[in-house]
Amino acid sequence: MTSGPVDDTGANILHVDMDAFYASVEVLDRPELAGKPLIVGHATGRSVVSSASYEARRFGVRSAMPVAQALRLCPDAITVDPRMERYAELSRQVMQIFRRATPLVEPVSIDEAFLDVSGARKLLGSPAHIAAQLREWVRRETGLPASVGVAGTKFVAKLASGRAKPDGLLVVPVAQTLEFLHPLPVGALWGVGPATQTALANLGLRTVADIAAAPIELLEKRLGVGGRRLWQLANGIDVREVETTRIEKSVGHEETFEFDVTDPAVLRRELLRLASRSAERLRAASVAGRTVSLKLRFSDFRTISRSRTLPEPTSVGRRIYEEVAGLLDEAWRDRAPVRLIGVRVEQIEADAGQPALWDPDEDWRETERAVDGIAAKFGAGALTPAALLGTKPRQVGDSDHYRG
Repeated sequence: MTSGPVDDTGANILHVDMDAFYASVEVLDRPELAGKPLIVGHATGRSVVSSASYEARRFGVRSAMPVAQALRLCPDAITVDPRMERYAELSRQVMQIFRRATPLVEPVSIDEAFLDVSGARKLLGSPAHIAAQLREWVRRETGLPASVGVAGTKFVAKLASGRAKPDGLLVVPVAQTLEFLHPLPVGALWGVGPATQTALANLGLRTVADIAAAPIELLEKRLGVGGRRLWQLANGIDVREVETTRIEKSVGHEETFEFDVTDPAVLRRELLRLASRSAERLRAASVAGRTVSLKLRFSDFRTISRSRTLPEPTSVGRRIYEEVAGLLDEAWRDRAPVRLIGVRVEQIEADAGQPALWDPDEDWRETERAVDGIAAKFGAGALTPAALLGTKPRQVGDSDHYRG
């Protein structure tokens, strides 16, 4: 839809997606990896693929696939360990470039964001021109590729950026929105997983056009409130705006061990580390959470979760740790071998900055804020809590989780 002159009137929403972000960063820092099949992930039996270069993807390698399976598909792939701090550093730089074009930027994850450029047209030109300019700025200043979708709604812009990959730009004129959407399979719609796709197929609905033409009452009867949402998306209706003050619904981290763990001290040490990282993320975003959750996956892949709601929201790592450590004592009575452990903080809200008159976490709060200041000056990892020093089990990857 970008061949020849493109009418981008009203197509004020951009979705920018950094192509194979982690893999692209590794190639940026190690040019000798360019053009080679590359897997970002720990080279152990339990690790999963964090990112893969397009050369590896041609063999069927995909994110979240076990690394062992990826290496069977692509035996010649080069595997490198993830470097989250480096990715976060470049992500911050990229987001700043986006804000140069417009203050209306909604980061969705570390490597993608929505932009509303309706107010930038006088200064920077049409949406298509702004999209091209952003790709040029990102490439020139970071050396990284980016794909951009330009459309009248967030949903269509997101689809367009996916179609533009790798390293491309696709404009979907507002007048051609339905023409773009309707040939797509139902799986292209947000919220359509395997179960929903099967339910829709049982109704004879296999394309977006089928859903758009279906009676909305039928969709609601079979799918509940989600049926109306699918009908709206299939008809190009998406009234969501770019949210610059978007607060994540949850923040968490989880760890998969290379070997199953049965030592309570080891699990508590990992809980302290994961709780501390979660709290750092909360404080960096000036938010706090009211509910803390523990996740355990055992050697037989049985998975359980337990949660506890606090009287007051917190961003104090020690408080989060004490709560999940208590949940561990309650949930892990049989001492079954643990394969994965995770911490999540939910019911997130803006941090009022005013703790209760009697604040049992006051000392820890001040200490952690001091650590934040040192990290900001000298870099993350400048200080390590004493409880985290010493021997710990080998791990196959710490995963960050954000849900909006």
